[in-house]
Amino acid sequence: MTATTATIDYYYSIRSSFAYLGAARLNALARRHDRRIVHRPILLSVILPAVGAQPFDERPPHRTAYMRRDLERWAAHLGLPVLLEPVHHVGPMELPSGTVIAAQRAVQSEGGNGSDGDVDGLSAAILGALWRDDRDIADAAVLGELCEAHGFNAEAILTTARTPDVALELERNCREAIIRGVLGSPTYFVDGDNFYGQDRLDFVERALANRA
Repeated sequence: MTATTATIDYYYSIRSSFAYLGAARLNALARRHDRRIVHRPILLSVILPAVGAQPFDERPPHRTAYMRRDLERWAAHLGLPVLLEPVHHVGPMELPSGTVIAAQRAVQSEGGNGSDGDVDGLSAAILGALWRDDRDIADAAVLGELCEAHGFNAEAILTTARTPDVALELERNCREAIIRGVLGSPTYFVDGDNFYGQDRLDFVERALANRA
């Protein structure tokens, strides 16, 4: 396996609190093990019913309360700031998801002349903007600022993010996630092995080390 083909497939909702908790560690693991992260944003509204899980707004209150408490515990364990109920938690998914897809395309453009922007950093920053700073990640101005901060031309990325082709890629990600057995966000694939949840990143690291 060469550095050009060694990847980690990363399926996640751009509004996922637990993807936020795992983002920095995932990026560090990828760098340490010379893996390229393949960002595959998904829509949990599509994934969850297909795998027999309840949508968030249909879950019993005690389960929602436990999930919130677990988020709080994990954030404290990892030393990460987190807002348990950000105002902008619920909102459109298409533009922030499309921004990650467009940035990834820019970096991987043909001929070796792709953008030198940091798509891994951009993705983590979008998650952090919501769960740490309570910013509206569906706002083009917010996304544009984050794009520029991570080495991308904001206008170009946001223009691409709004195209039908990017919307189709988001749909494909959802279909592929269902076929591959993705249970929720975040899910990581290392050479075909499925690891669901940021609390499985220790296992991801072990898998990467065993395959080095």
